[in-house]
Amino acid sequence: MLAGRSWESWIAEYSESHQHPLNRLTHTFGIPIILASLPLFVVGIFWRPGLWIALAMFVSGWMLQFIGHAFEGKPPEFLKDWRFLLVGSRWWAAKLRGKA
Repeated sequence: MLAGRSWESWIAEYSESHQHPLNRLTHTFGIPIILASLPLFVVGIFWRPGLWIALAMFVSGWMLQFIGHAFEGKPPEFLKDWRFLLVGSRWWAAKLRGKA
């Protein structure tokens, strides 16, 4: 699935297109908002307001991502390879540890 590349290689490539400070900031908040929305979609099956909360979080998280890329002047990496959708969360974790 990783095309014979290490996670570090994927994260390094992802980091290259996330250099603008505002893009990094929007991703710092947008990625965990998107990730937190995912289990809430499951909760929404049983508790209808959870679905609307999850949808609002998911959309606002993605809006932050695209706003950041507007400042960066580069399209999101996942448009060239879907696997970058998985790399974003790893990049976020590496960024928190000071490694991205």
